Amino acid sequence: MSAAELQENNTTGNVKHMASLLPFRLPAQLKIIIFCFSLFLNDFNWLQPICPIEGRLGGARSQAEFPLRALQFKRGLLHEFRKGNASKDQVRLHDLVQQLPKAIIIGVRKGGTRALLEMLNLHPAVVKASQEIHFFDNDENYGKGIEWYRKKMPFSYPQQITIEKSPAYFITEEVPERIYKMNSSIKLLIIVREPTTRAISDYTQVLEGKERKNKTYYKFEKLAIDPNTCEVNTKYKAVRTSIYTKHLERWLKYFPIEQFHVVDGDRLITEPLPELQLVEKFLNLPPRISQYNLYFNATRGFYCLRFNIIFNKCLAGSKGRIHPEVDPSVITKLRKFFHPFNQKFYQITGRTLNWP
Repeated sequence: MSAAELQENNTTGNVKHMASLLPFRLPAQLKIIIFCFSLFLNDFNWLQPICPIEGRLGGARSQAEFPLRALQFKRGLLHEFRKGNASKDQVRLHDLVQQLPKAIIIGVRKGGTRALLEMLNLHPAVVKASQEIHFFDNDENYGKGIEWYRKKMPFSYPQQITIEKSPAYFITEEVPERIYKMNSSIKLLIIVREPTTRAISDYTQVLEGKERKNKTYYKFEKLAIDPNTCEVNTKYKAVRTSIYTKHLERWLKYFPIEQFHVVDGDRLITEPLPELQLVEKFLNLPPRISQYNLYFNATRGFYCLRFNIIFNKCLAGSKGRIHPEVDPSVITKLRKFFHPFNQKFYQITGRTLNWP
């Protein structure tokens, strides 16, 4: 057999193998057609760049370069493992592991943590923990030990990055030290929104929960402004959470600022791709998320995710709740209150955001 024929046979075999990993039941020939067509759509990038990721678990293979295509088209297989449809032999066969996270989205609540996690999951070298684990901010969970935490992580290949998100981490006093003890070099993502908008969004989620239980709740103005002093009520948790610099200073006692990346949550809503590209760079990942992966859903008013020509995903319907009307004078008072804290936050992080 000639060298050209041998190369052709190897290529055909690889395509058939990758097509067989598509997570749905179709005739083999149709799977191959879909696989090849999706390669064609992705910027005509037949020779996908390899993904060298250093410092992974997994022994000798941890430093190996792993094709992004292989990671992308094994998503269906990983999904089956996440559902529990796998034996221990299958886990060993596919070299799957449950890794501690190399990056954590630590907050903030109502800043866009779920959207950020789902969008980063578009990258074939990223595997997400679907549920909020609340390991570091919950004493009972933390008492179960690091091995309990690791077993809550999804199955992944050693060359992939596992990411989890628990928004309460950012504001919980014990968390920075606990994460530091696990991994002092971990990368930390903070997604923030304009503080007053975030506080109102926080209130709106709580209000909706009360209404579902047929319970009454105070108006936002009554909670955010102290009726005795007519000043901003810093005892109200939604206000306190939005004082980002106060919480960040606690984290900086354990981690250098270089281990943090601030994501603009407002921009992630309107213009997600540039924000995601900044995160890819921060995580030392090869650029993989493109405009092809993001499309605007006019009905919902948000960007949805396109993993391939078959699988699309939009965020849950609870995202993007309509906020109640708030007295403009209260909004002005809150923005004036947050302004000096915002300026300090810009100074510490080196990122200036377009907040009033």
